[in-house]
Amino acid sequence: MSARSPARPPNILLVMADQLAAPALPAYGHKVVKAPNLSRLAESGVVFDNAYCNFPICAPSRFSMLSGRLPHSIGAYDNAAEFPSSIPTMAHYLRDAGYRTILCGKMHFIGADQLHGFQERLTTDIYPADFSWTPDWLKGPSYRPTGVSMRPVVEAGPCVRSMQIDYDDEVEYHGLQRLYDAARSPADQPFFLTISFTHPHPPFVTGREHWDRYRDEEIDLPRIAPIPYEKLDEHSRWLYVAHAQDEFELTEARVRRARHAYYGMISYIDDKVGKIMRTLEETGLAGNTLVVFAVDHGEMMGERGMWYKQTFYEWSARVPLIVSMPSRYSHRRVSAPVSLVDLLPTFMDVARDGKATQYVDPIDGQSLLPLIEGERAGSREVVAEYSSEGVCAASRMVRQGRYKYVFTRGLAPMLFDLEADPDELQNLAGLAQHAEAEKALHARLVRDWDPEEVHARILASQKRRLFLAGVAAAAEGSPNWAFQPFVDESKRYIRGAGSAGPTSVKSKARFPYVAPAAPERKP
Repeated sequence: MSARSPARPPNILLVMADQLAAPALPAYGHKVVKAPNLSRLAESGVVFDNAYCNFPICAPSRFSMLSGRLPHSIGAYDNAAEFPSSIPTMAHYLRDAGYRTILCGKMHFIGADQLHGFQERLTTDIYPADFSWTPDWLKGPSYRPTGVSMRPVVEAGPCVRSMQIDYDDEVEYHGLQRLYDAARSPADQPFFLTISFTHPHPPFVTGREHWDRYRDEEIDLPRIAPIPYEKLDEHSRWLYVAHAQDEFELTEARVRRARHAYYGMISYIDDKVGKIMRTLEETGLAGNTLVVFAVDHGEMMGERGMWYKQTFYEWSARVPLIVSMPSRYSHRRVSAPVSLVDLLPTFMDVARDGKATQYVDPIDGQSLLPLIEGERAGSREVVAEYSSEGVCAASRMVRQGRYKYVFTRGLAPMLFDLEADPDELQNLAGLAQHAEAEKALHARLVRDWDPEEVHARILASQKRRLFLAGVAAAAEGSPNWAFQPFVDESKRYIRGAGSAGPTSVKSKARFPYVAPAAPERKP
């Protein structure tokens, strides 16, 4: 099947993984992980070396990305914060630009609206859509509404099957099928398709096929050894308690085993990316489809003795971001700091061929298209926020140039020079020689964010939602906002073809097999 006319706006395919740290990919320098398909995507695309999430936990990061706005400005405080239907998303804006918008897989919407501008949703979600995971800061960091602990590390290893494999295999099936359907559709309408997987989010288990791609002896230990509790910053101490690290012994063997499983989970996702890319090629969609690989947040993976996310350290906050459309954009690497809120204006620039978009509300993102096309970065900054379970105060980070500044209400600030100290081991806050940089970054941090006001707003939101969650629990979990996918079986296959005969319908639904070229023989 031939590719669509290049005069038509390009399709946009957003492929997402969950909890995949940028430093864990070979495209970002990792020497052990095997991810050849993502490496090929990076070799043909634009790789952002300093891309960050705007909230290092699942739901708020995704709400922020979709809306192009910083989390606290839209009430995205934690994994049980409702995403209001009144906030426009990239799906709404792309629909307005003439796109068909489709969601396949995880997005972790909280609330009754489980579409947020997507016209189709092909699978249900994997996590609760209600208020049951609401944090309670008044109970301190040991309160764990999700039951998080070190068990996923202690119990890591190979498995026959897991719930996450069930889910992601289903996401892959429906995502690939939707690409086939889009390629043979008579409607010449561009699509925005999001295929969103839950791997390599813990628990750290993977199928034997992917576990066996790695030998035990090749699994590396964390670059930064565990830091004793008494030497941790207060933010990290809270997480130590929140993750129940004092209740489990993390031996070197357990750490290696968890990293082994994590690497296998990445290879599992990489296989799925390979199938998606092959499907684009085989259906003729590749030439006019912008492919973006992004991740909602990272994973500490034992660095500094820390696990999971919820912190602004690089392994948690820095994410892979690869943009590929070889027919339009040349391969390059971009060192400028960018973040996920930049995707919405980028997609709109691509969809409207650079024409300005009138946004209903001001957005916080800045289009990446100039960087993709090779222009100089100029002055760019990243702002990220955190206020979910574990850390019992409103937190914010600013990344500008070589510096990263972290401020948590009530705690001492932290300042890192990422060029001189990429491992973030030296807190420069309070040092005279860095006072000017610290002052400027603090001024930027509080320019549109009052820590006292935000903190009070979050506590009030928790109080409301904890009450509602308690009432719902007493009423056996109502309301149930879980998404129920619907397929109109009356229009599948030959049915619903209208005046077109079965032969014509079957012909359009078929993709010719293209045999690979015979290998050249040595003379």
